[in-house]
Amino acid sequence: MKLELDPVCEEILEKALSGREIKRRDAAELMVASGPEYHGVCAVANKLRHDKVGDGVTYVMNRNINFTNICKGHCKFCNYRSDKGYTITIEEALKKASVPGITEVCIQGGLNPELGLSYYTDLVQAIRRSFPNIHIHAFSPAEVVHMATQESCNVNDVLCELKIAGVNSIPGTSAEILDDAIRSEICPEKITTKEWIDVITRAHKMDIPTTATMMYGHIESIKERIDHIILLREIQKKTGGFTEFIPLTFMEKNELGEEFKLSGASGREDILLYAVARILLNDTIQNIQSSWVKLGKKLAQLALMTGANDIGGTLFEENISKASGSLYGESITKEEFEVMIRDLGKTPYQRDTLYNRL
Repeated sequence: MKLELDPVCEEILEKALSGREIKRRDAAELMVASGPEYHGVCAVANKLRHDKVGDGVTYVMNRNINFTNICKGHCKFCNYRSDKGYTITIEEALKKASVPGITEVCIQGGLNPELGLSYYTDLVQAIRRSFPNIHIHAFSPAEVVHMATQESCNVNDVLCELKIAGVNSIPGTSAEILDDAIRSEICPEKITTKEWIDVITRAHKMDIPTTATMMYGHIESIKERIDHIILLREIQKKTGGFTEFIPLTFMEKNELGEEFKLSGASGREDILLYAVARILLNDTIQNIQSSWVKLGKKLAQLALMTGANDIGGTLFEENISKASGSLYGESITKEEFEVMIRDLGKTPYQRDTLYNRL
């Protein structure tokens, strides 16, 4: 059955299918779709995903290590930070990293004012010595700027030291929404949009790949969501350093949620975000990750039929989303991933951090 679509929406979707670049105005039209237009957007995103990366769904065997929750920042969306929290030792980090079968450790934490650059490099070096074949995916742009501030040096110096220590790639978190008016409200002490871009592009120039993220569903507008995704598209055209885009739906059990009486994005908004991201990014960032921690397993499955091609990692530990109300757990097994993926009629593939299939 052919969908009877609004002519404007139909024209935009035909443009996307023909490989032409979608502009901001077009994306805004798609992002608010409902009824037949909603189904049309999802169908086009699914076809673009199929044509670009096929019907396989990837996942990674990884382990999160949240090394400290002591943080000098006061982001309104974060319930994880503490003034009297913890900082793990190298021995504790090594124990966390000793999970059989994992190919990656993802290391992130608070901006602890008591930690100097040597803590981070010693931590990475210890993991590299004990697990020489593991991929170390570590330290967001906010953490990199924090290290540079602590040491009174520049970002290039920090990135160089981290790379020498053994960091292989950097998580593109701390992006939230890349709009300084929004950032001044939700995370006024955090790095600016310009600083996030600076760390990311410098890392790419040093052959340190990164992910790209966006936290949506709070006080931002549709326009700001689209501007964020298009900004990532423009960075990728210049550097080619993003491995994937990870949309992160807002968890509302925190100060930001309470202050603005937020309930987060609806399921329709979540799915349209993935679909429109695929339409906007298909020719630049081909991997889009469906976050089971944020969406839950069922909605994460649905996102795999509307633009996403990856379902993330096994994690084993997840403190940040949990602290803000996520109900979907901290760990998932390889077997669970494969059941979820096969249920969609798709083939599961284990991958490494850089999307090489294993």
